[in-house]
Formats: sequence, structure tokens, C-alpha cells
Amino acid sequence: MTELSSGKLRGLKKLADKSGRFKMLAIDQRAPMARALDTILAPRKASYDDVAPIKSLLAETLAPESSAVLVDPDFGLTPCEPFITRDNGLLITLETPQFEETKGGRKSAPLKDLDVAKIKRLGADGVKLMLWYRADADNDVRAHQQSFARQVGEECRRHDIPFLLELLVYPFLGEANHSTDYKEDERKRPELVLEGLRHFADPEEFGVDIHKVESPVAAKDLPDPDGSEAIDSQSWFDKVSTIIDRPWVLLSAGADMAQFERILTYAYRAGANGYLAGRAIWWPAFQALPDLARMKAILVTDALEYQNRINCLTDKEARSWTSAGCFHNGLSLSHGGEHFPSAYGSNLGA
Repeated sequence: MTELSSGKLRGLKKLADKSGRFKMLAIDQRAPMARALDTILAPRKASYDDVAPIKSLLAETLAPESSAVLVDPDFGLTPCEPFITRDNGLLITLETPQFEETKGGRKSAPLKDLDVAKIKRLGADGVKLMLWYRADADNDVRAHQQSFARQVGEECRRHDIPFLLELLVYPFLGEANHSTDYKEDERKRPELVLEGLRHFADPEEFGVDIHKVESPVAAKDLPDPDGSEAIDSQSWFDKVSTIIDRPWVLLSAGADMAQFERILTYAYRAGANGYLAGRAIWWPAFQALPDLARMKAILVTDALEYQNRINCLTDKEARSWTSAGCFHNGLSLSHGGEHFPSAYGSNLGA
């Protein structure tokens, strides 16, 4: 039987719905949102006052249908907080959108003046870390990214809060498809996605509680999941649960609505426990800016309809997070029982 500390157990329950499925809304996007707004507002650059009302509107409209909401602490937390209710879990992004780009790969960093302890104190139910990661990056780049994740995992264990790790494959500097945008690398190889997961699969070393996984196959290349050509694509998704034995969810990485729904179908058949997505849900409405009223109208119709559709798919096809491989023999509270007050903390590095 697998034991979970009290904080991690309560956090995982809070992030999921009552049936244990994750229907998590991402509003933590900063760079993609700012770049799009810069184009709209040119020649001036987007400011906090431009971004905050948009994030507020996204939370107000879409949080009620979400099991949890992911926000960034700088541009997102304050405007979104009034709309993240007791029925929503709260995830906070730790990393800064800026990164060090080298010929051998990208190095990530935490947001200035932010750490796991502060995220825990502000009342979050989980910590999210996105890492640019390629298994074929230079040794020093991989070591840096692994060290960063290892440190966050240790801090999450110490402060007893769930750790959600997201890996994203990217094009190297100088490649024809190079881009700094937070989006899917359409030329990625499935092996890179799976090998990256393998590098962070050890729960003792990295302490990951939820893996946020990108589609191993480029969204544009995925055939109909019910068609005769789906077997090869499905096999790549099926490998995920053989590499990691912890709960996992899907990210959209800029996929459109139809593409993401297709990705989810493959993932749920492979054992995924839900999604953590943003732009697949609300990006079409974002195109109405700077007209906030028009954006809200599209959110209330198209975005909510789509969110409800993928929620129904999640209810039907996804598995509860308690069905993850590590919990096959059951789940219990670590150090539970009469002596819990004195025993609690002995497994947290406290």
C-alpha cells in the first residue's frame, strides 16, 4: 500500500473533482498572451493593466466548470482570486517565462522572489513547474534542469504540497523551426517526449506527484483515434503509463479545440487522469481583443460549450488519479493513527 503525507493527499483531492479526475484550467500564460497583446496594442507594449482584466474574465467565466485553476502569481493571482472559489483547487506557477537559451538547450529559472514556501503560505493546493526539456540537450543543460526539478521536489516534500511537473520539447537554437513561443514543436520526435518523462520518473529523486504530459505525437499528425491508422499513435501514448506510475494529465501546448479533444481521447485510453489546459479552451475568444465584451460573449458560448464537452469526455474516459500504478495496492495516510501528531513531519525532511 502506498502512503501519502497529509498535505499531498489533501492537495491532490482538492485539485481533482469529486470522482478523482483532473479538469484543470490554465490561466498562467504570460509570454504568449503578452506577445499577442503587443501586436494588438502596438506601438506600445502590454502592461499589467492590460493583462489583468483578461485573466479576471477567464477565471470568472471558466473556473466554475474547472476542478482547479492554474495562475501565475504576478499577473494572474490578484485579478483571478475573487473567482477561484472553495470548489476550485489552486495551482501556482513557480517558473519565470524567461529562460537562458544556448546552442545546447534551454535553462529554466524560478520567478524572482518566489519559492515553494511562499506558494504554500499563500494557500495554494499545488506547485507547478514547467521545464523546457530535451533528452538530447547538452549534459550541463540537462543537469541544470534536473537539479532545478529536484530542488523543487525537495521543497514540496518539506512543505507538504503536491508537485506538478510539466516538460516541453522544443527546437534547438539555429534549427529551421526554432521559436521561443510556448507551443508544440511540430517536428518533435515521440522518443524525446517519452525519454524526458523517463528522466524524471523516479518519485524518490524528484518527488513529482502529477506529471503534465504533452502529446508524444504532433497534434497535426494524429489520425482519428477510432480509425484504422490510430494503432501506431496509440502505442506512443500507451507507453506513458509504463514509464511513470504517478497520476498524469495532458497539456494543450497551443493545440486547437479539435486537436486537443483528439489528444485527450488517445491519452484517456492510455490511462491519463485528466487535463490541465488553457489556450485550447479560451484562445479563440482571445482573438476578439481588445473588445472585452466580445471576448466574454465568445467565452460564454464557444469556450464554455467546449469546456463542458471535454469535461464530459473526461468523465467518460479518464481514470481517477487513485488508479495510477503506484496506488494499485491501495492508498493510505502516512503515519496515520494515534501517534500522528508526533510522527507527522518525520517523512517530510522536517
